[in-house]
Amino acid sequence: MDNNDNELTWLLRLVRQVRSLGALFPIMTTVFIAFLVIGIAMPVLPLHVHQGLELSTFVVGLIAGSQFAAAILSRVWAGRYSDASGAKHAVIAGVMIAAAGGLLYLLSLRFVTEPATSATILLLGRALLGVGESFIITGAQSWGLAILGVQNTSKVLAWVGSAMFGAFAAGAPIGTALYARYGFTGIALATALLPLATLALVAPLRRVPSTPRMPTGLLKVMAAVWVPGVGSAVSSVGFGAVTTFSALLFVARGWPAWPVFTVFALAFILTRIVLGHLADRFGGAKVALICVLVEAAGLALMELAPGLALALTGAALTGFGYSLVYPGLGVEAVRRVPAQSRGVFVASAVAALCAAPIAASFLYTSARPVAAASHQGCR
Repeated sequence: MDNNDNELTWLLRLVRQVRSLGALFPIMTTVFIAFLVIGIAMPVLPLHVHQGLELSTFVVGLIAGSQFAAAILSRVWAGRYSDASGAKHAVIAGVMIAAAGGLLYLLSLRFVTEPATSATILLLGRALLGVGESFIITGAQSWGLAILGVQNTSKVLAWVGSAMFGAFAAGAPIGTALYARYGFTGIALATALLPLATLALVAPLRRVPSTPRMPTGLLKVMAAVWVPGVGSAVSSVGFGAVTTFSALLFVARGWPAWPVFTVFALAFILTRIVLGHLADRFGGAKVALICVLVEAAGLALMELAPGLALALTGAALTGFGYSLVYPGLGVEAVRRVPAQSRGVFVASAVAALCAAPIAASFLYTSARPVAAASHQGCR
């Protein structure tokens, strides 16, 4: 009887999982296609800026980081827009903003003989992509929470986020192939056109009602969520290191650049699919603590690895650890804010301020050794 009860419980849980996944699948598909534009640029943008425009690794970090900074700083705006206008409208707005960023990518190519001008336009394009990313992912998460309910917060954050990182995993080899055949022009065209393809997916989806606005002071929300926000920010420094500098590191050591992004993203996705429910079940703080330690170990292994296999193992550990930090801390943040403010995730804005000194010091200390190594590796 006990075995039969256990099997029945497991079967019912599986059915619930499948139903939840089916409800979120259209939103996840939309996120996947929209975020391909970021995935395809990951392994090649540093090469275009550093080798094509012949600019320093500091500029590489500045241009790549502008997207993440814009994404974080626009989260409050995106969240309020999602709460007031509805999640579907937020996703559509994000798609249009991202397409505009792709047009700036194209414009930057007209000034490749003037590297400073080209880099400035590219930086602005990356910033627009960051704002578009913020609207898309915030709207998608709010959409998922409206469908599955707050009791499934960790599941929604994990699965919608998995679609985003699935785009990173698929985008890395696609971007490498496009860059090898068509140069950065192929990347720019894909960046401008792919977001528009998501409109065909978003248009027929059922709209969820916006959340009625109630007066909730910004400082009150910040006070409730700043601690998980700081934790999420610090853990994201490792993600920024992988996306910004791992391509240069791998090329300098004579290894192909794209596998690090794919391995990182695949580990991230598989962890969220298999273990995405843990924060709802055991508590977000416990899960986040363990995963931060795993992420740190993975980053250390990437730095110290003498060969490609161990470096990719480090990337996998980093992806595994980073995967559940945000859902874990997100559970803690969402539980601390009222329903009408859940789209805001002000934690991200506070996180930006707390993470900025760490990221800046990382850029300055990394620029010289990485630049030297990359010049040796390119000879």
